[in-house]
Order: sequence, then structure tokens, then C-alpha cells
Amino acid sequence: METQMTRRTSIPRGFTLIEMLITLVVLGIVVTFVRDKIDLAKFAVDSGMQSVGTILQAAQRQAVARQHNIIVAFDVANEALRVVDDSNNSGTITPGEHVRVIPLPDKVVYGLGGATIMSGIPGPISFQKTMGSWPCVTFHRDGSASEAGGIYITSLRAAAGTGYPGDTRLIQTARASARVSFWRASPPNWVRSF
Repeated sequence: METQMTRRTSIPRGFTLIEMLITLVVLGIVVTFVRDKIDLAKFAVDSGMQSVGTILQAAQRQAVARQHNIIVAFDVANEALRVVDDSNNSGTITPGEHVRVIPLPDKVVYGLGGATIMSGIPGPISFQKTMGSWPCVTFHRDGSASEAGGIYITSLRAAAGTGYPGDTRLIQTARASARVSFWRASPPNWVRSF
């Protein structure tokens, strides 16, 4: 009778405790070096720039599609935008007209934050027309804007004057086409974004 010997081979099925601890220590060291390089304030301002620009572009498209004015007002005190469907083209908020209030992203405010003013666009909001006490721009049903202008936004730390002028962004609107352009402060100059 033949005896057959069974041979067991061990297959590793996971990580040992030592391997896990070494991985965590190495990861902790890497995070310590990288943490200072990540600037969340600039990410927040970039997000705000995209949000405000998208709101302006959407307002212009809605004015054309709905064939009535859309007003975007800049509520500086509450750090928000107010979008008014001006269905009777009166230039004011009347009962029955839809008004949306859209806050700026967290830790983002209107302002220059120590950056230089881009030529022709005084800040923080250069639109001269107002709705109540808010500066505003009106998008007409032909796709144009009531005036050319721009909005500066920046981080809270730059607004506090602590030396972060590179946190400032400009969203600029053309009058005839209502085209929206994005700019980033790169002191002492401005660089087109996107």
C-alpha cells in the first residue's frame, strides 16, 4: 500500500501587523511634508470663481431662452448672488417673480484682497447699475448684458490683509455678447484662467 503524503503550502492571506505599522508610519511622514504644500484657500476661491461664472453664463442663456430679462445682483453684505427672473422686464423685483439666493462658497468673499486692480475694472464689483442697494447686471433676451464689468472674489485670509494677493480672482462680463472671462491674480499681473 502506498502512502501519499500531502504537502501543505502556505499562502499569505493578508498583511502582518508589522507591515501595517510600517505603512502607517511612512504615510504619516509623507503627509507631514505635503500638508503645507496644499493650499485649500486657493481651491475654494477657484471653486467660487467657477460658481459665479457659471451663474452668469446660465443667467444669460435663460434670458435668451425665456425671452425676458434675468437680473443678477451682488449682495456684498451677505456674500451672495441674487438671480431674479424679471418676467415683466421692469428692472425691479415684483410680486410673483422668482428670486434665487445663491451664497458664495465657504471662506470666499467679494473683494480685491491686496491684488492690484485690473485696468478698467475697479473693484470689488464694477457694475454701476443697482437693484435696491445691490450692484447688478441685467442679461437681456437678445443675449447681451446691460453693461461690461467684473466681480473680484478672494479668500477670507486675503481679505484680512495678511499678504495673499494671489488668492484673488476676477470674473469679467462683456456687454455685447455677455461673454464671461476668468482671471487669476498673479502679482503684479493678471493671468487668464480656463
